[in-house]
Amino acid sequence: MAKKKTAEKALNIDKILFNCRDILRAARNSGSFFEKRDMMLTLVFLRFIGEKYEDGIENLRQILISQGLNPDDENVKFAFLDDATFPDGTYNLPVEARWTTIISTPAPKLNVVLDTALHSIATGSDDLRGCFIEGTFTARNLEPNDIKKLVDEVDKISHKAFGEEKDLIGRVYEYFLKEFAVNATKEEGEFYTPHDVVQLIAAMIEPYDGTLYDPCCGSGGMFIQSAALVKSRQGDINRINIYGQEKDAATYRLAKMNLALRGISHNLGETNDSSFTHDLHRGLYFNYIMANPPFNLKGWYNDNLKNDPRWTDYKTPPEGNANYAWILHILSHLKPMDGVAGFLLANGALNDSDTLEIRKKLIKNDKIEAIIVLPRELFITTDISVTLWILNQNKKGGRYHGRKLRNREHEILFMDLRQWRENSVKGENKKKVCLTAEQIKSAVSFYHTWQNEGTDKEKYNVPELYRSVGIDEVESKGWTLTPSKYIEFIDHDLEIDYKKEMTRIQAEMKEVIAQEKKSQQMLEEAFKGIGYGIN
Repeated sequence: MAKKKTAEKALNIDKILFNCRDILRAARNSGSFFEKRDMMLTLVFLRFIGEKYEDGIENLRQILISQGLNPDDENVKFAFLDDATFPDGTYNLPVEARWTTIISTPAPKLNVVLDTALHSIATGSDDLRGCFIEGTFTARNLEPNDIKKLVDEVDKISHKAFGEEKDLIGRVYEYFLKEFAVNATKEEGEFYTPHDVVQLIAAMIEPYDGTLYDPCCGSGGMFIQSAALVKSRQGDINRINIYGQEKDAATYRLAKMNLALRGISHNLGETNDSSFTHDLHRGLYFNYIMANPPFNLKGWYNDNLKNDPRWTDYKTPPEGNANYAWILHILSHLKPMDGVAGFLLANGALNDSDTLEIRKKLIKNDKIEAIIVLPRELFITTDISVTLWILNQNKKGGRYHGRKLRNREHEILFMDLRQWRENSVKGENKKKVCLTAEQIKSAVSFYHTWQNEGTDKEKYNVPELYRSVGIDEVESKGWTLTPSKYIEFIDHDLEIDYKKEMTRIQAEMKEVIAQEKKSQQMLEEAFKGIGYGIN
């Protein structure tokens, strides 16, 4: 019975979103892909913030009861519930902004009531101002039947049903990128980093306290999963200060929405903007940086960036590809003494000829700690294999999150996880794989063990998986960072016992020939009986 319930949960979230997609596709005046997406995400935001408010009120009622007070008493309600303050950062909503008000509204009035709720939220909270576009629903003015059907479907989406720990806002975002598939490309900034990939990065660099920055933060998934990791380690998310920036206006609003719902304090700047042309956090240095920049981004450069201080110590990155501009931007924001960064890039960045001098200097300056090639098909909008880069400003060793690290100067750990593709994700329109919890744990262990005191760098090597490499060898290979240039790959053909294999093949062939002869004889006998011969 329990298995059936789990299966139903997994099915329902996609079924609900599928129904919403079809309602929006069929509805008149539903607008472009972006307008459909924004309408959908705004509804989900209202649903989630309303549910958190309802949960908060119920928790307060239970606390009052435990203290011998009657929460239904008018005086008690006035003192504690009518203008409630929640210890976990849940937002107190006025009556017109509550989901219970929205879901009970007659269909003809829904568009106006929804926009009234948005206006009330925006004017009542500085944190929530800018999370959405006011007037979204009256501007589109969906037919009463259409908006009612949409609200009723969204009402089924609940953290209670689908898991408080999940990034459900991000999940809805990912679904609509995939299903509408309009401009949903990495270069356009319309992208969602899978849950398992974020977990891998967070578990490797361990952003447990201090400042965390993402220069292309998208829907805020990196922050959400990092906070979840801290909570799982009995940490306090209030010890992490979140900073981010996002170029796309709608995605910027989504990130603010997502973080506000989680009660995670954050600084995403006053508006959306490009981290290259208008760095909103210029001059700030961070303990940790996590990012999934657009792969091979074009059109990032303008002449004002020619002598930018972020790359004056290296070289101006190529105008036609932003990969190394992202690397140098990230490096410019890392705390000089102990900052650590984990970010994803397309594999071409490992050995591009036009970035050789920058890569060479990064290696010589000992900024690169680990290069980890990930499996193909981890992402919905691309099937390429990508690389996780880890930069570290302190490879000299010392204490780090309870571990004692050895001196790793002038060493790089190379890891190749391309073979970890056996865990296929079911129910997707295209082939997709994910990293299992055990695989993430193993990869993190390879990295942390390599860092730890007592590890012999000369012997840290498993063929086809990982290897510790010194800078002299990297120089001898022309400063390439392609792991296959360093990790030993075994020719499995050499392990074959050819004599035994040929004997097996010959025996199988004899059996096939004997079967064919027997079938031929049976056919001849059958045709003889009806007067036909076989040539």
